[in-house]
Amino acid sequence: MGLVLPEKVTIIEVGPRDGLQNENHFIDTETKKKFIQKLVFAGVQEMEITSFVSPKWIPQMKDAASIVISRPRGIRSIVLVPNRKGIEKLLGTDCKNAAIFIGVSNSFNRKNVNKTTKDSMEELIPIITDLKTKGFFIRACISTAFYCPYEGKIPIEDTIKLCREFAAVGVDELSVADTIGMATPAESFLLFSELKRVFPSVMIAAHFHDTRKMALANIYTALQAGIDRFDSSAGGIGGCPFAPGASGNVATEDVVYMLERMGIETGINLEKLFDAIDVIAPHLSREIESGYYRLTKKAKDKM
Repeated sequence: MGLVLPEKVTIIEVGPRDGLQNENHFIDTETKKKFIQKLVFAGVQEMEITSFVSPKWIPQMKDAASIVISRPRGIRSIVLVPNRKGIEKLLGTDCKNAAIFIGVSNSFNRKNVNKTTKDSMEELIPIITDLKTKGFFIRACISTAFYCPYEGKIPIEDTIKLCREFAAVGVDELSVADTIGMATPAESFLLFSELKRVFPSVMIAAHFHDTRKMALANIYTALQAGIDRFDSSAGGIGGCPFAPGASGNVATEDVVYMLERMGIETGINLEKLFDAIDVIAPHLSREIESGYYRLTKKAKDKM
């Protein structure tokens, strides 16, 4: 019997939010809007566009309200909201797609929101319940699902337990992250196989960082485990302000290239995706690391 893989995969583009939050400086709002629009032109149908976070701690997202107001219609534009204050700001808009985040690791969670994982859940559960009654799509972002920069390896039971708490209150999607890029393909297959078994009716997305250049291998084994939703960032931009040593997210163009070459449909046009990266690249504090983008750009420059 041959290997069974999904025929189609959904890419959730996280560049405008997770990608830009770790920049050393603020990127102007009009450039962000153009970046987002170009990603839509490339075929992106689901995207984390910004986050309502404290500008004191994440100044790169201080223009969130403007980004949400001008967001593209016809796609699922998702806004990250870490707490009740963020939720209140989102409720002041007509956007109905919210992402919340929490670390399996208590140490990581404290660094992010100054609360233990348990305390965060106690705050989030009634918020999620309320948002569901208002017709919101809720995406739960599970950080440090494999490893934590402060606590080391995370037991698989801890990740499953946290996901179970979210599933019990009706979240629509679990985005499960290898936040510092330490997971191996075997660990990816094991965790996502178990998640698919335990939560057959919940959408599950895999979120990999490419710190140790294993993200594509981890995506491949997640595919084998039945995962057909993946977070990625155009140009591989990003990181995490509270995860020392973590590199950017896996590059959207590298994921799309691999999947399309394998006969798996993504709906994303690579040439148009490069146009989006060209918009944001000059404004970044570091060069684009994506191998496929750099090779393609070098070839174009020689023409």
